[in-house]
Amino acid sequence: MRHARRRVVRRGTQLAAVGGLLLGGAMVTTAMASETPGTSAVPFSSGSATEAGNTGAALVAKLGTARTAGSWIGADGKPVVAVTDAQAAAMVKQAGAEPKMVSHSMNELKAATATLKAAPRVAGTAWVVDYKTNRVMVEADSTVSASDWSDLSRVAAGIGGFVQMQRSEGTFTTRLNAAQPILSTGGRCSAGFNVTNGTTDFILTAGHCGPANTIWFDDSQGNQQLGTTINTQFPGNDFSLIQYASGKAGDNPDVVAIGNGQGVRITGAADPTVGQKVFRSGSTSGLHDGTVTALNATVNYPEGTVTGLIQTNVCAEPGDSGGPLFSNGIALGVTSGGSGDCTTGGVTFFQPVTRAMAALNVQLIVTKQAAAGAQSAAPAPSASANHSAIAPSAASPGSTAPVTGDDTSLVARLTDTRNVGPGLLVIGGSLIALVATRYIRSEQDRKAYQRYYSATWG
Repeated sequence: MRHARRRVVRRGTQLAAVGGLLLGGAMVTTAMASETPGTSAVPFSSGSATEAGNTGAALVAKLGTARTAGSWIGADGKPVVAVTDAQAAAMVKQAGAEPKMVSHSMNELKAATATLKAAPRVAGTAWVVDYKTNRVMVEADSTVSASDWSDLSRVAAGIGGFVQMQRSEGTFTTRLNAAQPILSTGGRCSAGFNVTNGTTDFILTAGHCGPANTIWFDDSQGNQQLGTTINTQFPGNDFSLIQYASGKAGDNPDVVAIGNGQGVRITGAADPTVGQKVFRSGSTSGLHDGTVTALNATVNYPEGTVTGLIQTNVCAEPGDSGGPLFSNGIALGVTSGGSGDCTTGGVTFFQPVTRAMAALNVQLIVTKQAAAGAQSAAPAPSASANHSAIAPSAASPGSTAPVTGDDTSLVARLTDTRNVGPGLLVIGGSLIALVATRYIRSEQDRKAYQRYYSATWG
């Protein structure tokens, strides 16, 4: 625990999210002072349109789920499509993609996951469709009892041999952490991306970070209210919307900080592809990379079931919840939860940003130049336009931008190593009580919410 706390202080103070502030360990977004003159934030729509025949996703849509079983990016950057018959394979090859013959269609794989979902819910389990192996992978963490494991194994056996069971040593949890300094009643989280409805700006983050009316602050004493959670969906989904108290995100709302005074400009949003190299930034563990291993994952957290998640092998730790997932400057998801840590590795799940923005009726904020450049070709960057032509090994976070300037706000004070040390942990021990006393409407509500998330607090 001591080692983990030292790592949090060292890494967590280096990072902010999109135009972000690190607030006592919580990632919330606001102004940066490094905006290029002449730029301003404008709404930018999410999109997942692809040019027919150019990507695996387009081929899957064309051929249908009865003849295909997903697509992914190969080591050479070309799309690979799983197909169930020779005619479909020929069409895939003709379109310039690589076909792979499989035994089970997507319809069969989805029917298997539907059967698993209909079975009695077991917290600590997750399942995904593994496109590459044409199987449904069911995983149970260390909290699952032998009895529940046996029951779930019988369900899997009844479906068929293409459903494979495996156990893991970690624990599937959302990435909250109340053992570190926080500035809200929801726990220590990281902001994802700045979004807007055209008149008001918001922070898009994880839903489990806090219920509606959770208050966030932008100073270590809890004197200045940054914003309030106005919409949240969890479980089921895992996203929430924090409305800025000022109504605006401030300067450089399109920058994801990645440490060492550097950031990545976000130019659009898209849906990821299996096999794609991705990057995650968070207030606890910093910047890490990995690959997308599955889509539409279902995770049975202790608090409830979340579906439609992106599964990756990128590591994450408590406090990284809500942080951004991106690749080549394209927003992909916000951190939901997972198992393991950034020392031993693990699996991490993400809420897709396109799905969240569509449900919340908001748009990603990017600079005018980025929007103009992207919109000249299409309404929004697509997965194919930005990813399928890039070999996974060649992917990068995106174009860098400085995260420096004369900002004297909390982000400047906290990222100054002279102001960060063990004393911050001491302050954190009393911070929850301070914020609760001054700002929480009801002591009873506070206690009820803390009990609700007690299973995930470190």
